[in-house]
Amino acid sequence: MSLKLVSWNVNGIRAIVKKGFLDSVAEMSPDIICLQETKAQLEDAQTALSLLPDYKSYINYSKARKGYSGTAILTKQEPINVTQDMGIEEHDQEGRIVTAEFDKFFLLNVYTPNSGSGLKRLDYRETWDAAFLDYMKTLEAKKPLIVCGDLNVAHEDIDIARGKQNYNKSAGYTQREIDGLERYLSNGWVDSFRKLYPEEVKYSYWNQMFNSRERNVGWRIDYFLVSDKLMPNLKDAAIYNE
Repeated sequence: MSLKLVSWNVNGIRAIVKKGFLDSVAEMSPDIICLQETKAQLEDAQTALSLLPDYKSYINYSKARKGYSGTAILTKQEPINVTQDMGIEEHDQEGRIVTAEFDKFFLLNVYTPNSGSGLKRLDYRETWDAAFLDYMKTLEAKKPLIVCGDLNVAHEDIDIARGKQNYNKSAGYTQREIDGLERYLSNGWVDSFRKLYPEEVKYSYWNQMFNSRERNVGWRIDYFLVSDKLMPNLKDAAIYNE
């Protein structure tokens, strides 16, 4: 049996349901879809996601700030178990993690903290990356783990249109953030898209200013990191730019 998994930073679930979201989900027809930046409290997210009745939804939301961050897993197949967050109070206030356990793997949906304007949150981001890797290892010790979501970091020059201009200046392309991602990859997870398409230039995020999307001045900051143990099962990894 094959499974189609999709990850999508929706930048507001209530807004996107008015902009063709339901049609896009129907067209992609995933078995599981992981959403980041839902920007909704529990009831509002439940109301929006009830428009997809074929899926059971598992929602995490920000307790610290309303209308901020937030994640959800929607799945046709009922999981064995679902958990939220990492169990670390410092990192569990913004609704950034939902983990679903299935028979043969864990699926962890994450919206990684952005280092912020002026890199004000870079120190916190580094702390998060270390704690998150420990959490990944804890899950992997039980069964293979797939991590997906907006990791808020471009890995290499091929993953960002303006690498030289942004390196060590912009959130998402500092060496400290890149090192955090490198540690995930050196501990048994594989960047599925880059593994299958080592030379393909594709982005998953564009700044809303300066017509960045139209000019394809983008970043690849969204990933499926697949446990090395599961790589023989991987059929494809695509980025739906449209």
